[in-house]
Amino acid sequence: MSKKKQAILNAATIFFAEKGFNETTTAELAKITNSAEGTLFYHFKNKTELFLAVLESVREGILHEFDQYVGTRGVETGLEMMEEIIAFFLYLAGHKEEWILLIQRHYPYKFARVNEECRSHLKAIYNRLLDLFEGAIRRGQADGTIRELPARKTALIIFSMVHGVTWLKLHDLYETGSLYHELLVSCRRVLASDEEGSKK
Repeated sequence: MSKKKQAILNAATIFFAEKGFNETTTAELAKITNSAEGTLFYHFKNKTELFLAVLESVREGILHEFDQYVGTRGVETGLEMMEEIIAFFLYLAGHKEEWILLIQRHYPYKFARVNEECRSHLKAIYNRLLDLFEGAIRRGQADGTIRELPARKTALIIFSMVHGVTWLKLHDLYETGSLYHELLVSCRRVLASDEEGSKK
């Protein structure tokens, strides 16, 4: 991908996240990236195509960031992996705030009702995140640190808790830094096998 196209994608991600789709104009995207509007339309046919490219970029970015974040940590159990995934998601909300803000806005879901490609990108983003949580649960069930639970449904519940905390953080409603420890403790209570729970 050319540097100019990447610069347009980066700027569009921030603008769509902070202002929304309808409030973001191609003129301001051209200005912020030192481009002519024609350059934007050379790389992307229209604003809708640009928005869909942003969603795809976010999905790929989450995978890359996860590999970078977790790849450097030596986790031994599924329960430890779950704690790392929770920490990763909270890290992502601080490090790539625009990605989380973007998928928390109402517009993408409204658009997904009439645009199958948008729906597909959103499902791919959420499925990938849920896969991480579910993978940790299945690993923990295999190694005995996580009790027998419906893995996918439990992953969705844990993810919803973590996603809710990031929503509070990004919208400045509460100081959520102090909730990190309690979030981990709550997740451990839900997940830990009897043997693992007795160690704490």
